[in-house]
Amino acid sequence: MRGWQRILLLIFPYFLVVGIFQLVGVLIAGVDYSNVEAVKTSQQHVIVAFFTFFGTFALLWFFMKYVDEEKFVNLGFQIKNRIKDINLGVILGLVIMGAGLLILISLNQVQFIKFNVSVIDITLAILVYIFVAFTEEALFRGYILRNFMGSFNNYVAIIASSVLFAVAHGFNPNMDWFSYLNLFLAGILLGATYIYTKNLWFPIALHFSWNFFQTLFGFNVSGQQFYSLIEFKITDKNMLNGGDFGFEGSIFSIAAQVLLIASVFVYYERIKPKKIQI
Repeated sequence: MRGWQRILLLIFPYFLVVGIFQLVGVLIAGVDYSNVEAVKTSQQHVIVAFFTFFGTFALLWFFMKYVDEEKFVNLGFQIKNRIKDINLGVILGLVIMGAGLLILISLNQVQFIKFNVSVIDITLAILVYIFVAFTEEALFRGYILRNFMGSFNNYVAIIASSVLFAVAHGFNPNMDWFSYLNLFLAGILLGATYIYTKNLWFPIALHFSWNFFQTLFGFNVSGQQFYSLIEFKITDKNMLNGGDFGFEGSIFSIAAQVLLIASVFVYYERIKPKKIQI
C-alpha cells in the first residue's frame, strides 16, 4: 500500500475513533455541545484536548503497527540530540509573538488594558497547547506528511499536507481566505524541517510555543478565545493585527513565516552534502 493510500485509509477511522474520544471528553468536561458558540472554560479545554490527543495517538499507534508495519517512534519521536531543537522552537515562538505584540502596540493597532495573572490558567494553557502540538504534529507531519513523502517528491508532499492542515481548521471561528493562507504557510513552516530530518521535536516545540505565547500575549489562537496574561483592545480589526482570528491572521504573521521557511530551506540545503541527523 502506497503512502497516499494509507492516508485515505486513515480518514474514516480518524473521524470515527477520534470523534468518539472527543465526545467522551466533551461529556466528562460538561461542555454544552448543543451551543457551538459556547465558550469553554480552561479546565474544559484541557479535558477535550487530552481526549483528542489520546484518541489520535491510539489510532496512529494502531496504523503504524498494523498498516505501516513500523515502530510508532518512527513517526519522528527519536529524542536523541533533539534538546537544541526543542529549545529553539520554544524561543522562536516567544520571540515572534513578543515582537508582534510590540509592533502592533507601536503602530497603535492594539491598546494595552491590563495584566490578568492566574498561575492556574497559565498551567492549564501549557497543558492544552502541549496536547494540541503533539496531536497535530503527530497527525499532519508525522503520519500524513511522512506518507506523502513516500508517494511524491518532498515539495509536493509538504504542499499537500499543508493544504490538509489548513482545511482541517475550516470549522474554527472567524476564518477567512487570509486565515487559510496563514495556516497553509504554518503547515509549510512546521513541515520544512521534517522533510530533512524526519523528526518531530522542532515542529512540536514551535507549534506549542507559537500557540501558547500567542494566547498569553492576548491574541485569539486560530480564531478561538482562551486565557490571556495580557489583555488589550484592538483599535480596528484588520489584516495588520489579525482581528478576531488572532496574530495568525495578520500580515506580520505571513512575513514571519515566510522568513522562517526560507531560513529553514537555505540552512538545510547548505548542509545537505553533510550528514543530517535523523
